[in-house]
Amino acid sequence: MIKHIVMWKLKEEAEGADRATNASEMKRRLDECAAIVPGIITFEVTLAQADLEATYDVVLYSEFADRAALAAYIAHPVHQAVVPFIGAIREGRQCMDYEI
Repeated sequence: MIKHIVMWKLKEEAEGADRATNASEMKRRLDECAAIVPGIITFEVTLAQADLEATYDVVLYSEFADRAALAAYIAHPVHQAVVPFIGAIREGRQCMDYEI
């Protein structure tokens, strides 16, 4: 199994919207990727919560059956359609993939 964890820090304003609006839109778009390929085991997109400590605005926690499933997800047209929007609104990104 491969765990794929990504965290994004968003710009205060981008694409004509504020950080909170863009975070919600990003979550909506990523949620559409939750079942696009076989082999996705877990797919959770969450936003920073005001009453809890957070240094990033959006987090994706996902698990894939194997490397092939992760590669299929990354290459899938639905995922690729989200990439330009995220690139336009993000200030920073951290990612870690690991196999268990």
